Amino acid sequence: MSASVSSPLLKRIPPGLWTALAWFAAAVEPIVEYVVMPPRPTHSLNFPRDGLDSLGARALLALAFVLVLAGSAALRRSTTPAYALVIAGTVASTVAWRQDEIPPLQFLAVDVALCYIAAIRSRRSSLTAASGALGVLTCYFMMRLLMGDDSGIAPEPFLALTVVIAWLIGNSVHQARAHTEELYARAAAQAVTAERLRIAREMHDTVAHSIGIIALQAGAAARVVETQPARAREAMLTVEKAGRETLSGLRRMLGALRQADQNQEGTGQDHGRAPASLHPALGLADVERLAATATAAGVRVEVRRQGKHRPLPADIDLAAFRIVQESVTNAVRHSGADSCLVRLEYRADELAVEVSDRGKGGGTGTGTGTGTGYGLIGMRERTALLRGDFTAGPRPGGGFLVAVRLPIPTMTEAEEKARAI
Repeated sequence: MSASVSSPLLKRIPPGLWTALAWFAAAVEPIVEYVVMPPRPTHSLNFPRDGLDSLGARALLALAFVLVLAGSAALRRSTTPAYALVIAGTVASTVAWRQDEIPPLQFLAVDVALCYIAAIRSRRSSLTAASGALGVLTCYFMMRLLMGDDSGIAPEPFLALTVVIAWLIGNSVHQARAHTEELYARAAAQAVTAERLRIAREMHDTVAHSIGIIALQAGAAARVVETQPARAREAMLTVEKAGRETLSGLRRMLGALRQADQNQEGTGQDHGRAPASLHPALGLADVERLAATATAAGVRVEVRRQGKHRPLPADIDLAAFRIVQESVTNAVRHSGADSCLVRLEYRADELAVEVSDRGKGGGTGTGTGTGTGYGLIGMRERTALLRGDFTAGPRPGGGFLVAVRLPIPTMTEAEEKARAI
């Protein structure tokens, strides 16, 4: 829940605007210098003063401006047609000035558009775009050779070099972005796997605790079954309750985990885990203690409970506590808020959990700086395994909100009759 960092101004400017600025600057400068301004002793062969005297030349130059403007505006939506419009406008501009070459500064706009295409499109598409630019330059070069123009050094080879450089820069950006996305996908998959392993270990501890209770209660019932039938019956009912809740939790959890890949052998992630104890697992009863710890760390945590408080299945109780724990931890570490609100609403068929703060953050998971952090991935994974709904994001008035709804399984008629006996 850290503050979102604003991207630099250069990155916030659309690529089409960069293209338009580069082209228009190169196209307007000769008009101002050689047509609008008073005549000077110097003159230009590429931009003759009478080059735009005819109505056709002016109309063609206006068309060139329109083509480049349209291509720049559509560069982000339709890259290939927009790129073709930029090249067509560049060619139309040279025809309007009756030039036999493309001015290097004006061709810079084509390089900018090509660099953008190479950064976001596939290598095949970007190579096709680069080939189009090189083809246009080749046509100009061949036309100069056929016309026997030897007035100076041909600029086409140098412009071709700029095309290659622009493609290499864009392709490097594309590869870096693809590599970053691949690394993030791997890290996210590892985070999901680690969370599943953690859930499995916690379920193992819960089952060990339940079996310990079953063993103790069954032993007590066996010792007093003849002398104290009422106590024996009470102990056996406890055994039945613990067994049914454990089986129900295992059925829900294993049914969800079965859908995921289980290629975890040899990862070494399970080493060093302490053996399961008979101490009960954490749950929503420990939220107040968690709030006191966070308050001591500098963030006041208020806990509000609504609805009829009742015992929950162990897997739901533990998952809700872990979600609250992760959300409060993020608020303490990343949000910059001085207070945090935890709402627990016990509804008829579900448990609603909300953790909100008024910090300056855009929402992160633990150890990340984006809204798709690994802490959020873990909370989303826990919620999905219990068939719940998970939402997290910035609040309209500022701060961050994590909202979770966990369905509470209802007792079947057979279970109600068995418990009533």
